[in-house]
Amino acid sequence: MASSDQNTPQHPLEHSPELSPRRPLTVGFDLDMTLVDSRPGIAAAFRVLSAETGVEIDVDLVVNRLGPPLETELAHWFPADRVPAAADRYRELYPDHAIAPSTALAGARESVAAVQALGGRAIVVTAKFATHAKLHLAHLGIEPDTVAGWLWAEAKGEALREHGAQVYVGDHTGDVRGARAAGALSVAVTTGPCDAAELRTAGADVVLEDLTGFPAWLAHFEATRVA
Repeated sequence: MASSDQNTPQHPLEHSPELSPRRPLTVGFDLDMTLVDSRPGIAAAFRVLSAETGVEIDVDLVVNRLGPPLETELAHWFPADRVPAAADRYRELYPDHAIAPSTALAGARESVAAVQALGGRAIVVTAKFATHAKLHLAHLGIEPDTVAGWLWAEAKGEALREHGAQVYVGDHTGDVRGARAAGALSVAVTTGPCDAAELRTAGADVVLEDLTGFPAWLAHFEATRVA
């Protein structure tokens, strides 16, 4: 359901279709806490990592600030010289511990399918290791057209530009920055660690409570866009 302050899509209308033909629709989605509630799985993997290494990790804190790259989080718990090895071990543990407990967020499947039903391409652009992102998506039956991983904040803009995305959907202020770096419309959902006020302050064009309102918003966007 959209929040009461949801905006009408903000995109340029001053160019005529004759001068600026419409590009094919492409929509990017973040993964963690946008499409997938990966908190249970990430918590499980971090608990095993903590037990193996003997390093005490506040798992509840970890899963309540998802968004930045793994190494950024590990640096809060491990000395700098141990972060690469901890990251490698976490990624080894991830498939066996993090995939099965994680669930699709409300509207996730429907939102990806809505893009494709309009003849568009749905891409996932995430800070997560791409192999793990693909495991999540396959397990949950979410079928984007492509997945780009290991990209955070403005770096996400590179993949979004490469694929010609007009819209990027995410839950974090870093996702808003990625959309802006690509010149894409930023659609933000409040299912992650950032609330509506933070997302709007960061520059989100549209704020939704979750993805259940996204297909209707997208239908209006696609009916009215010119580029």
